[in-house]
Amino acid sequence: MTERKLIALDVDGTILDGNGVISPAVREAVASAVAAGHEVTIATGRSVAATLPVVRELGLNPEYVVCSNGAIVLKRDAGSLDGYRREFVESFDPGPILTRIRSHLLTARYAVEDETGFFRYTEMFPQETFGGPSKRVAFDDLMHGQATRVVVVSPDHQLEEFLRIVEEMGLSKVSYAIGWTAWLDIAPEGVHKAQGLERVASILGFGPHQVVAAGDGRNDIEMLEWASRRGIGAAMGQAPDDVKSSANRVLGSLEEDGLAELLNGLV
Repeated sequence: MTERKLIALDVDGTILDGNGVISPAVREAVASAVAAGHEVTIATGRSVAATLPVVRELGLNPEYVVCSNGAIVLKRDAGSLDGYRREFVESFDPGPILTRIRSHLLTARYAVEDETGFFRYTEMFPQETFGGPSKRVAFDDLMHGQATRVVVVSPDHQLEEFLRIVEEMGLSKVSYAIGWTAWLDIAPEGVHKAQGLERVASILGFGPHQVVAAGDGRNDIEMLEWASRRGIGAAMGQAPDDVKSSANRVLGSLEEDGLAELLNGLV
């Protein structure tokens, strides 16, 4: 029998395509990995409310789930309404960061997620960003309270220009990742998917060589670097070059069912 693994999967661009669909090959490969005894879980930038439907659709029942880029780690709890409770929560004061970013990106759209999963936002976002309760507010109203995640989208900028502006900001006291478009995801300092997964692996007793992680975005870089040290860090074939360079394995693309390729090799 293959040694039991902790398998952590990103959602968008790894499990789901742009239409939110899971291919039959990926669905079957996930089920086979679970049947083989592996602990298959999710590690995503999505909020809790946007993550748990994917967990259920895949038929997963992991002990822990990593959401909001590691700022929230859920633990299975039969007594909770959704079957999970917030076990670990990391938060920060978003005010100074928002003020700094707005001075560089006057026309951007901003959203702040709190530890309950409630989003406040300044302008419309793609609905999958939230997945749960949300409210449109004035920019100044984003400054109040603690945040687990800040999302910044700047439709007026091309990605390369956006990357340059973010670099010029010199953001500190936070962790951040830049998406496929002009999209900035900000978490508390030192918080990312790898930090959340390392905590989960330690609790469940998985060694570094038993970790497998797969992702496609820049918010997966720390996770793939961490998994690659002694386990498997797998980048999807369509991932940007800096994501691929953080991994020790490059899979086929989403369209080629690259994730199924990885999982089938572990059964």
